[in-house]
Amino acid sequence: MTDKRPTLSLKPAAKPARSTHAKGAARPGPKPGQAQSGKPGAKPAQDQRAQAGEQNRDQRNPPPRREVYRPEAERPLRASHEVKVAPQRDYRPDLKADSLALALLGAANAVARVRGGTALPQALSSVFAAYDVTPQGRGAIQDIAYRTMRQLGRSETLLGLMTSKAPEPPMLGGLLCTALALLDPLEGAAPYEAFTVVDQAVHAASSHPDFAHAKAMVNAVLRRFLREKDSLVAEALRQPLARWNYPQWWIDTTRAAYPEQWEQILAAGNVHPPLTLRVNTRKGSVEAYLQVLQEAGIEAAQVGPSAVRLAQPVNVSQIPGFHEGRVSVQDAGAQLAAPLLGLEDGMRVLDACAAPGGKSGHILEMADVQLTSVDADALRLARVRDNLGRLGLEAKLVVAEAQQPEWWDGQGFDRILADVPCTASGIVRRHPDIRWLRRKSDTLQLATLSSKILDNLWQMLLPNGKLLFVTCSLWPQESEAQAAAFAARHNAIRLDAPGQLLPASGAGQDHDGLFYALFQKPA
Repeated sequence: MTDKRPTLSLKPAAKPARSTHAKGAARPGPKPGQAQSGKPGAKPAQDQRAQAGEQNRDQRNPPPRREVYRPEAERPLRASHEVKVAPQRDYRPDLKADSLALALLGAANAVARVRGGTALPQALSSVFAAYDVTPQGRGAIQDIAYRTMRQLGRSETLLGLMTSKAPEPPMLGGLLCTALALLDPLEGAAPYEAFTVVDQAVHAASSHPDFAHAKAMVNAVLRRFLREKDSLVAEALRQPLARWNYPQWWIDTTRAAYPEQWEQILAAGNVHPPLTLRVNTRKGSVEAYLQVLQEAGIEAAQVGPSAVRLAQPVNVSQIPGFHEGRVSVQDAGAQLAAPLLGLEDGMRVLDACAAPGGKSGHILEMADVQLTSVDADALRLARVRDNLGRLGLEAKLVVAEAQQPEWWDGQGFDRILADVPCTASGIVRRHPDIRWLRRKSDTLQLATLSSKILDNLWQMLLPNGKLLFVTCSLWPQESEAQAAAFAARHNAIRLDAPGQLLPASGAGQDHDGLFYALFQKPA
């Protein structure tokens, strides 16, 4: 029996001017052209964002979107010829390991997984395992996937202007979005020649059994985009989703919280983040390390007391002294946490929600303390152990929920760092998939969880001890409102702290969006 598939139709090209009289017969879509052959003119540069430390912090996946249940009688009848089959996401296409076609297909696979509710780092790990790609291929797939996430709203809006419905299966839509991200980059020049992107996208489509039948459609859509790029982009940018590349609720929430700065905040989240290092001052000064970088031909600048920003990201294997523990990867804003605690040798210190360990490492670099690092995820806590091992430092590691008291031995802490779960709206430039995974209701749910964590940790703090509340959110419900409510509940003394840091990038500073509130427990 032949497996017949429904055909995705293309919208006709827009007329030069709007017509006010009655609609005429539908104009046919552009005739699919034949894909050009040939090798890519250039290979994608490996996304060299370092894969260690706080800068590459994994985020908890939100619950998958729930489908609205519809009784059987209310569901539309499916055409008898339509056959629904499960997508073959782990299918390994017969493509050259260093080809742009494989990179596009791998990135499309990751995009489809994100749209299904999986965080991008986990989605990429699944793709790498299924495709068994080379290090160069991993870099290319990752680079294209992150590019696509940062402008997914724009690409999906453009697809809506050129097709009659969302491409199916989702991986086909992901392939078109990845190609559009290369043809229509938000930053800088296009990384590939246009004809190469079209040719390799068609080649990628033809290599996968789920949508090989749609290769002519892929060719037609991308060629139409190139012909009508200016008018299509202008039309798409009339919609906030395409202009800002965020869901509408995210745009509305940012605008309500920051009526004077919302545009700059949204724009900052679409910029490729820098690679920032924290210099371990136990092993040398910032000035001495800047000299080491200069001798290695790596341009860098100081953007904080111990923070050094590289002009161009490089792999951690190329960072002088990284494996010896001389530096760690950590955003300059996150580096404010440990100094705010006012650490002294001999103190008992708790780092709650500690993974992946950037702040734990900084605490131990600053003072000889008895540190306990707690995290609910055993796998992520293993990263804390690995990061501390690289630094030559030790802590007591505990797998536990920070909102539960059972793991505590009853001995009070002098200092507590509570980097609580949140929507992560302040670090979206590093994790562009967050905006597409979060739901508006997540803010209240995460704020409620964070409140329980803070209340539980407060009982573990000694009198005159200090608790530092940290969140990487921009929403007041998770930050200032949370801090004010906590202080009121516990009669906590609020000390000086930075408060809300908005994402910033400039000559003297470069950091994510974070919030800090410091409390002291009355004697």
